Amino acid sequence: MALHKGPSKTDERTMSVNPFFGEANPVGGMTEAPPTHRLPDAPLPPSTAYQLVHDELMLDGNARLNLATFVTTWMEPQAGVLLSECRDKNMIDKDEYPRTAELERRCVAMLADLWNAPDPATTVGCSTTGSSEACMLAGMALKRRWTKRNADRYPGARPNLVMGVNVQVCWEKFCNFWEVEARLVPMEGERYHLDPQAAAELCDENTIGVVGILGSTFDGSYEPIAELCAALDALQERTGLDIPVHVDGASGAMIAPFLDEDLVWDFRLPRVASINTSGHKYGLVYPGVGWALWRNTEALPEELVFRVNYLGGDMPTFALNFSRPGAQVVAQYYTFLRLGREGYRAVQQSTRDVAMSLARQVEALGDFKLLTRGDELPVFAFTTADHVSSYDVFDVSRRMREHGWLIPAYTFPPNREDLSVLRVVCRNGFTHDLAALFVEDLARLLPELRRQPHPLTRDKEAATGFHH
Repeated sequence: MALHKGPSKTDERTMSVNPFFGEANPVGGMTEAPPTHRLPDAPLPPSTAYQLVHDELMLDGNARLNLATFVTTWMEPQAGVLLSECRDKNMIDKDEYPRTAELERRCVAMLADLWNAPDPATTVGCSTTGSSEACMLAGMALKRRWTKRNADRYPGARPNLVMGVNVQVCWEKFCNFWEVEARLVPMEGERYHLDPQAAAELCDENTIGVVGILGSTFDGSYEPIAELCAALDALQERTGLDIPVHVDGASGAMIAPFLDEDLVWDFRLPRVASINTSGHKYGLVYPGVGWALWRNTEALPEELVFRVNYLGGDMPTFALNFSRPGAQVVAQYYTFLRLGREGYRAVQQSTRDVAMSLARQVEALGDFKLLTRGDELPVFAFTTADHVSSYDVFDVSRRMREHGWLIPAYTFPPNREDLSVLRVVCRNGFTHDLAALFVEDLARLLPELRRQPHPLTRDKEAATGFHH
C-alpha cells in the first residue's frame, strides 16, 4: 500500500458544492461545504456525497486507454453482477461462505491441471490479493525449506535469492522484509532478462531458490525456464546443491498454456517447486485476485499453514492477509467456466494479434526501433531510432497523454541504464480499432516532435507512471 502523509496547511480547504446537488432544495446540500482532509462535522445527503466523489474521480485517466497496466480493465456485465452480489463476503470466513470456499478450491484444481502438475490431487494452492502476495508466500516457503535443511547453520548463514534484475518490485520487497540477500543477474546487450548460466553461477549453499519470470514487465519477453532448470541440474551434478525454482507467471502463466503449448516452463519441470499468477491480469478478472500453487505438500512446509474450522472440519490456509473480499475469486471461477480452454485461447490469441499488429505499425512509422514484438506476452517495448535526436521516449509519453493515452516511458536497470523505452500492454478490450486510433494519434504528433530543437522533458521521473 502507498504511504501518505497528513495534509499541509495549504491543503486544509473545503470542497465546492454545486447548488443542484440538493435534490429538492437547491441549497439543501450546501449547509456546510465539507473539508477535504478531516471528517465533516455533519452528515451529507448520499446524493451530494456521491456527486462530490464522482466529480473528483473524473480527473483520473481512462482505464481502458491505460497501456501501462497489466490489470484487467473490462469484464462482461454478468461478471459485474456476480462481483456486486459477492462484495460483502469475507474470503476468510469459509464456514459462513462454504460455496465461495469451494469455488476457490476448484480454481486451484483447474490451475494445477492447466500447469501440468504431476498429481493435481496433491498440488496445494490458494488465492491471494494478487501476484505480490503470492510471490511473498512462495518466497516464504522457499526460505523455510532452506532453513530446515540448514538448521545447523541458520541463523548464522544469510540466505539469498537469485533472480534477474528485471523482476517485479515485490521480489525486492520480499528480500527486504524477510532478510534475504537479493542476488540480481544484470541485463547485458540485447538480453533484457535473466541468463540461466549467470543465475547458476550466483547460487551457493545459502541460495533458497531461483526466480524465473514468465513474462518480464520490462519488455514482455519470457525468461527461459527450461534452460534455467537445466543449468541448475548441471550445478547439482557438479556440487550437490539442489536449488528449487519458483516461476513468477504473473502474466505468462495465463498466456503460455493456451498459446505456447509446446513451451515447457511449468510443473513438467521437476525443479519447479511453485508457480504464481495474477487472476486480475491475463486471468481476465478485475483487480484483487492472484494465485499461488506448490507442486506438492513437500514444497510448502506444514508449519507455515494455519488451520481454520470449515464445515466442522479442518481447512488449511496460507496467506498474509486475513479479511478480504471473496468476490474476485467468484469472478475467477465464472471466467474459467465462461471461457474454458478454447475461450481463453481465442481471447489471448486476439490480444496477441493486436499487440503484434500494433508493433508492426509503430515500427513502420520509421522513428522507432522495436525491442520486442508482442509475440510472447501481448506486450512490446520500443525506443526511438538511432537517427532521432529532437525528442525522446519521455516526450512521446508526455504528448500522448494529452490525447488520453497512458504509455509508460522508463529507463532499463543495470547494465542497460543507457536504454530508455516505451512499453505498450495490450489487454482484452484493447481492439484493433483502438490500436488504429493509437497509431493515428502517434503519427499526428511526429511532425511536431521532429521540429523540436532537442528533447524537452526535463523531469523524467515525473514523465512516466511506470514503477512495476
